[in-house]
Parts: sequence; structure tokens; C-alpha cells
Amino acid sequence: MDEPIGMNERHPARYWHRLEDGRIQCDLCPRDCKLHEGQRGACFVRGRAGDAMVLTTYGRSSGFCIDPIEKKPLNHFYPGSSVFSFGTAGCNLACKFCQNWDISKSRDMDRLMDQATPGAIAQAAKKHDCKSVAFTYNDPVIFLEYALDTADACHALGIQTVAVTAGYIHDAPRREFYARMDAANIDLKGFTDDFYVKLTGGHLQPVLDTLAYVHHDTGCWLEITTLLIPGYNDSDAEIKALSAWVAKELGPEVPLHFSAFHPDWKMADVPPTPPAALGKARRIALDAGLHYVYTGNVHDAEGDTTYCPQCHHAAIVRDWYDIRHYDLTPQGACPQCGTKIAGRFGNFEKPFGRRQIPVYMWAEERS
Repeated sequence: MDEPIGMNERHPARYWHRLEDGRIQCDLCPRDCKLHEGQRGACFVRGRAGDAMVLTTYGRSSGFCIDPIEKKPLNHFYPGSSVFSFGTAGCNLACKFCQNWDISKSRDMDRLMDQATPGAIAQAAKKHDCKSVAFTYNDPVIFLEYALDTADACHALGIQTVAVTAGYIHDAPRREFYARMDAANIDLKGFTDDFYVKLTGGHLQPVLDTLAYVHHDTGCWLEITTLLIPGYNDSDAEIKALSAWVAKELGPEVPLHFSAFHPDWKMADVPPTPPAALGKARRIALDAGLHYVYTGNVHDAEGDTTYCPQCHHAAIVRDWYDIRHYDLTPQGACPQCGTKIAGRFGNFEKPFGRRQIPVYMWAEERS
């Protein structure tokens, strides 16, 4: 049974229309949820109240934290900078392998204890000298109205915006959403529709459409992450096909991250990804012509390092989220051969490092 939608949860939502049978349809994502009065969509946070669609998590968060930008992961977006991160609850996919299931699968609205207006978030990020604000932990497309208002508040203060998302969104909201994002890391969870249907409850093509749109039609910087799950999406053939698609459809300069799976949620019986499998996937992607391929969730100095694609100079050497050596010009060029490294760069100062600093907004408002 759907949890009743309280009066304090009824922020007007966009992207829906009425159906002839009396239901209303959500037009935000390809799930196209059709709702009677009081029902919630598959994401759980968008629902019908009266004769309209509402967002139940506007202004409510599962927590705020200052992170290194490399944790998103974004390796080519102002490396070494700090990012003010937050999310809400719920998700529009149903990934059986979800690594943040306690947030994305939450049906307990009481866990959203931290409350903050878009302006308060922007002010907190500025106070803590964060380069950007990230909409993360759960998928920001489902709290689109909150994310967009926060993005506007951030841009007014000169703060960049980052989306960490699965890219499962319809065309019209996609255009509005990514017009407000300065960078995005989009999950490409696998490279077969069968994988998406059986393990996520979604489909592959809408994600490919989002990747192509963001890269070709927006100014949003794009990086991609694929979580390699042993026995499900880690075959050589699938990795070759995925890498070839990225190289052909997006180009060789879009960074690709292969990340290690750990047993969780409904796939606790699946073994973790062997580090060697990540290294092999990285080599396959490099052989496919991609310039920047990384490994994540494992200790791998080579897989963490940004190399110049022309002379192979180690331009940014990382140890997990720590930058141990940085050798690029402020314009992001290799000092050895002058090749421009794809991304967004600036004057590099002391890196933020691997710290994670929780932020309590009630304390922020009183300081």
C-alpha cells in the first residue's frame, strides 16, 4: 500500500499529464507511472495528491557532506577541489546490486531529517569554500525541482553543479536538467538491454540517449562509470562493445571509470569484483581508443593516474582520492608536449584530499 502523502510533502511537480481514464501520468522518466489519487510512482518520492503531481522530498535530505570531487567520481573536473554533496531518498530504477540501497531504496521519509532550502545549500557550500555542489547518493532526476532550484542558487554565487545519476530520464526534462548542470557522472550499468531489464527494471536505450545528448548538445562535462559485476556485465565481449560505443558515439576523450562491485542489497551472494578484472577492463577500453580510463573502489596507482594521451606523461598521480602529483598548466595542458587534457581545469592549489566532512545544516543556520 502506498504511504499517505502528507500536507508538508506536497511541492508542485512538473512533467505530468492527465489521462482519459482519470489517472495522471508522470512524464519525468521512461517508467511513465500512471497514478490514482494518493499513489506514489516507482521512485516513491513523486506522487499524486488531488489532481496534480507532487514531489514529497523538496527541501529534505538524507544528509550533507563535503567530499573530494574524485569521489563522485570526476577526475577531469577541477581535480583536487571539494564538493558539497547531498541527496534525498528513493530512486526510479530498481537495481538489485545497489551500493547505496539504504538511501535509494528508502521508504522511510522520517530518515530525511536534514532540511535546507536551495539558498541555504548554496550559502553553506560557499562558506566551506566548495567549488561545486553535487546532487548524489540517490538519483537527482527524481528530485528535479529541488535540484534545479538549488542549481540556480549555486550559480548565483558562482558555485558549479554536479549530477551523479543513472541518466534515466525523458527528453524534455533531460534538456532542462542538464542545462543547469556543469558536470555529470552518468552510470552506464551494463551494455545489454537484458541486463537493464533483469537487474535494474529499466532499459538501456534511454541511458545511451542521455549520454549522447549530454556530450553533444550541452556544455556539461561528462564522465561515465560502469560497476563491473562478476558474471553479469564483465565479459570481454560486453566490455569491448561498451568501450567501442563510447569511442564511436561520444569520442575518445570522455573518461570511463570501471568500478568494483561489493556484495550488497539483493546480490549479497555475488563475489566482489577482482582487482585484476578491473585492470583487464581498463586495458580493453584503452585498446578501443579511449584516452582516459580509470579503475575505482580498489587501490590501483596506474588505474588512478591521468596520463597524457600523446606523450603518456603522468599528469595527475592519485592514491585513491589523494592527488600525490599534479603537473598540468592552468589551462589543462601537458607541460611536456602541450597536448590539451580534456576536462575543466584551473589554478591548482592544495588538494582537498580524501577527507569526508559531514555538515549539519541546523548548525549552519545558527552560525
